[in-house]
Amino acid sequence: MGHLEERLENDLNEIRDQVALMADEVDKAISDAIYAFQHCDVKLANNTVLSDLPINRSSRRIDRLCHAFIALHLPSAGHLRLLSSVIRANIILERIGDYAVTIAREAIQLDCALGGHLARELERVSGEVRLVLSQAITGFNNLNADMARGAIGLANQLETNMDSVYVELMENEDASQVKSLMITLITFTQLKRVADQAKNLSEETIFAATGETKTAKVYRILFVDEDNSCLSQMAGAIAKKAFPESGQYDSAGRTAASVVNPDMKDFLASLSIDLGSAKPTQVETTRQDLANYHVIVSLQGAIKDLIEADIPFRTAVLEWDVGDIPEADDSPAYEALYSEIAMQVRELMILLRGEEAA
Repeated sequence: MGHLEERLENDLNEIRDQVALMADEVDKAISDAIYAFQHCDVKLANNTVLSDLPINRSSRRIDRLCHAFIALHLPSAGHLRLLSSVIRANIILERIGDYAVTIAREAIQLDCALGGHLARELERVSGEVRLVLSQAITGFNNLNADMARGAIGLANQLETNMDSVYVELMENEDASQVKSLMITLITFTQLKRVADQAKNLSEETIFAATGETKTAKVYRILFVDEDNSCLSQMAGAIAKKAFPESGQYDSAGRTAASVVNPDMKDFLASLSIDLGSAKPTQVETTRQDLANYHVIVSLQGAIKDLIEADIPFRTAVLEWDVGDIPEADDSPAYEALYSEIAMQVRELMILLRGEEAA
C-alpha cells in the first residue's frame, strides 16, 4: 500500500471511529433519558439534557472530518458513497440525541413515575426501541447490510405495536381532552422543529455567503443558596473570573441576607477577586425570570427547597454538594471551599462550551 492509500485509509478509519464514539454517546443519552422518565430521576434528566452538548460537538467534528476527507482525497465512488452515508448518519444521530433531550425534559415535568399498564407498556416499548437502536448502530459501524435489514424489520414491527398504545390513549375516559392535548403538543413540536431547521438553514446560508461561522453560545447561569451571602456569591465570582466570555452569571438566595459574608469577601479579595459593593439578593421566581437562565445551580441542597416555582422547560438544574460555610477566620476551610466550587464551575463550563471555554 502506497503512502497516499495508507493516509486515505487512516483518515477513513478516524471518521468511522468518531461515528462509533458518537453513537455510544447517543445510545447512552437515550438510555439515561428513558430511565429518568421511568423513575422520575430529575437529577439524571438534567444531566442528560446538558450531555447533549458534547454530542453536538461530536457531530460538528465528524462533519469537519468528512469535508476535509473529500477535499483532500477526492474519493472515488465507493468511498464517496460511504462518506455520504456517514454525513447522513451523523445528522440522524444528532437528532436522536435531541429526542433524548426532549424525553429528559418531559421527565423533569412529571410529578411522579407512571404506574400500572402504561408503565408496563413504556417498559416494553422503550426496551424494543433501545434494541432497534443498538442493532442499527452496530450494523452501521460494521457496514453489515443483513443486520441493518434486521433492524428495519424490528422497527416496522415496533411501529405496528405502537398503534395499540395510541388506541389505548384515545380510549381514555376523557378521550377528547387527551386527543386535543396530543394533537396540540404534536403540532407545536413540529412547528418548533421547522423553526429550528429554518434557523440552521439560515446559518448555513450566512456561512456560504460570507464564510462566517456560528458564534459560540454564551450561557446564562444562576447560582442560588439560602441567603446569597456566601456560597452563591463565591460561585458567581469564580465563574466571572475564570470564564468571562463563556457565560453571564448571577447569584441569588431563597431569602436575602443583610450583607455579604465579610470573611468570604476578604478571602476573595486576597485572591484579587473584588466583590465591590455586591449585596445579597432574593431569587426572582416568575417563570419569565427563571426562563432567562440556561442553567440554575443550587449550592445548598435541593433546588425545590430554594425555588418553589416550577422550573421552565428549557432550564436545566444542577445541585452541587460543596460543603458548609466555614467558620470565621478559617482560611484553610475557605481555600477548600474555593477549590471545590472552582472545580465544579470548570466542569460545568467545559461541558457547556468544550475545552475552548474561556
